[in-house]
Amino acid sequence: MENKKTCLYDKHVALGALISPFGGFDMPIQYSGIIDEHQAVRQHCGVFDVSHMGEVTVKGKDAERYVNHIFTNDVAQMEPGRILYGMMCYDDGGVVDDLLVYKRDELDYLLVINASNIEKDWAWIQQQSEGFDVKLWNCSEEYGELAIQGPEAESVMEEVLKIGCKELTFYTFKTIGDVIVSRTGYTGEDGFEIYGSQEFIRECWDKLIAAGIQPCGLGCRDTLRFEVGLPLYGDELSADISPIMAGLGIFVKLDKEEFIGKEALARQKAEGVEKKLVGIELVDKAIPRHGYTVLKNGEPVGEVTTGYHTISTDKSVCMALVDSRFAKLDTELDIQIRKKIFSGKVVKKRFYDKHYKKVKK
Repeated sequence: MENKKTCLYDKHVALGALISPFGGFDMPIQYSGIIDEHQAVRQHCGVFDVSHMGEVTVKGKDAERYVNHIFTNDVAQMEPGRILYGMMCYDDGGVVDDLLVYKRDELDYLLVINASNIEKDWAWIQQQSEGFDVKLWNCSEEYGELAIQGPEAESVMEEVLKIGCKELTFYTFKTIGDVIVSRTGYTGEDGFEIYGSQEFIRECWDKLIAAGIQPCGLGCRDTLRFEVGLPLYGDELSADISPIMAGLGIFVKLDKEEFIGKEALARQKAEGVEKKLVGIELVDKAIPRHGYTVLKNGEPVGEVTTGYHTISTDKSVCMALVDSRFAKLDTELDIQIRKKIFSGKVVKKRFYDKHYKKVKK
């Protein structure tokens, strides 16, 4: 089956981007190079085409109760204009997907889901709605989306796109007509995401490129999110990796009356889990890739989920799912990289400090 293309595909090709399949879409992996694009976001500003992401609207009398039923975080505690991160889980605590929930009001929510999971998520969301007075729309093909990320993102939004955004703080949004502007992102830097019609997104892209803003591909999107410990579905979260195993219990509100997976996750939190997600820093310069084996005294105790030689900190590090007995900080572990064994130790999963605008309104 042919991959989908975003509304900006022809513009990526015109810029000479390296295109590769991702989540059922043909997406730009890099333009000038992953290191160059990564540094642009850390030091200045970069723009990403994230139009492949999925969007689902939930409206109706039971919208709040329904979203809380399928979501680990608690939307009842949100004010309109706020955003929450969390997961949809199966009954056993495994993750259907991680997502953002935008609250327009108690009767109107927007769910932003991962591109690779759109069909699965949409089926799941529909299946779970039985008995709730809600209307659901899969709006994924209607929206285009840009992420403008980096310490200069606010001035770029204001000066290049003429979109006022100074009043927005981290995980808040506003609507301007049919356009949604949120102070969110997946890089660890300050930044914004813009949802709008495909025509509007194309216009914004052209203005940004004409102003000299660095276009960025999925390659540096991965290195940026990894450095600050943000999970990627399929690597650090999956049907087999629960939020508790991934160290994301803060986004699981067990004091809520009910949600799918609550009993299993409460049991995991109370009794502990067999495996935990950890950070590992290697002594030598080698790159631990997804699927490489983690060893303790020569015996396999886990697997690497994501690994890089970090661009921002010049260290060989990875996230790995390991036997919980060996998950404490400073525990010495080895990683097999091809035929060699490299020694390392458990460290915090955040390898680089995040820079968000967190001051409340």
